[in-house]
Amino acid sequence: MAPKKNDPYASLRFPEFNYYLVIRFAIVFALAMQFAIIEWKVYEISKDPFSLGLIGLSEVIPAVLLAPFAGHLVDKREKRGMLMKCIIAYVFISSGLFLLTWDRAVAGIPKEWVLNLIYVMVFLGGIIRAFTSPANFTLLSLLVPRELYANASTWSSSAWQIGGVLGPALGGLFIHWFGVHWSMLIVVFMLFPPLFSIIKIAPKPVYYQAKGEGFLDGLTKGMRFVWKTKVVLNAMALDMFAVLFGGAVAMLPAFATDVLHVGSFGYGLLRSAPAVGALVTMFILAHRPLVYKPGIKLLAAVFGFGLTIILFGLSKNFYLSIFALLISGSLDGISVIIRQTILQLKTPDDMRGRVASVSSMFVGSSNELGAFESGFMARAMGLVPSVVFGGCVTLGVVITTYVISPAMRKLDLKA
Repeated sequence: MAPKKNDPYASLRFPEFNYYLVIRFAIVFALAMQFAIIEWKVYEISKDPFSLGLIGLSEVIPAVLLAPFAGHLVDKREKRGMLMKCIIAYVFISSGLFLLTWDRAVAGIPKEWVLNLIYVMVFLGGIIRAFTSPANFTLLSLLVPRELYANASTWSSSAWQIGGVLGPALGGLFIHWFGVHWSMLIVVFMLFPPLFSIIKIAPKPVYYQAKGEGFLDGLTKGMRFVWKTKVVLNAMALDMFAVLFGGAVAMLPAFATDVLHVGSFGYGLLRSAPAVGALVTMFILAHRPLVYKPGIKLLAAVFGFGLTIILFGLSKNFYLSIFALLISGSLDGISVIIRQTILQLKTPDDMRGRVASVSSMFVGSSNELGAFESGFMARAMGLVPSVVFGGCVTLGVVITTYVISPAMRKLDLKA
């Protein structure tokens, strides 16, 4: 049966896509929770904001360096099987981090060694992530008809956004309730639902056709496509710089401890605030797709995101800080959904993995680079000034994009 026009739940009527949403949400939820727990543990050991930035750097280095190769390989291989192998690898890595947060397991090991071993496990996670992102992105287009890409991207991006902010939120609360060690065990168990769900999805065809192109040409084809497609390039660059310089979330352990003085429970509430905003965004955009002047709305959302980061940085009031983060989550959700829709609609089937890898290099990795930048600037300028500075840079990036990118201003997803 053909999907009804303007049906906000059209893509949800495909059973395999529902399993995909479970995978999308649960992986991001588990890994985001893991990141928040490890952030808390690392800061507990080091008491240095810069060490929080090193967590992001440990993950982003392999993710960026391997991205071109990973995208090329994903385009050539069956996506469902590739994603299954990534999930299994994450189970082993999270189990390793579970042992490193177990006092009995690391008894007698110097704290510096424990810290370094945590960075090693995060580095290995970055290797797996290089393959997970393009496999995830490519699989979506094989589960629903092309006319539902925008609708499916809305639900997929919402699942990603909610998992990405709800995971750390519950991670903070679980630390308060159960401690770091048992919270990491919950992360391990959260990786089993996506493993069971991927089994429910049938293997998919591979559209890759070499057509005589060399290995190097295959690796760089995605980069050339993004460079020539200015709307895609501008959307990636806008989101990348916004997250890179507006990465205040990475400093939440320090804000909760040293600025707002609310402890692990307050840390959990701060982490949960963007999740509420993301939930509201999901339901609104599922019923009211952003097809009218989406480029302008993307610019406005990122501009508002920068303002909320400045507000959060200046706030000394716990409730005002929660409000700023709530609005930031809602606005970030809008930008993510628009960008993912652009990518799905503009990318040819035979190179989705490579384009997704470029997106991972520019956008996905900006969270970790933003964490490193925030940690570095916090050490150089102080915690609060560094966050305010990042928000101001985000505003500057939006203004610059508006001026130099007429394609973004005139973007029409209906066309």
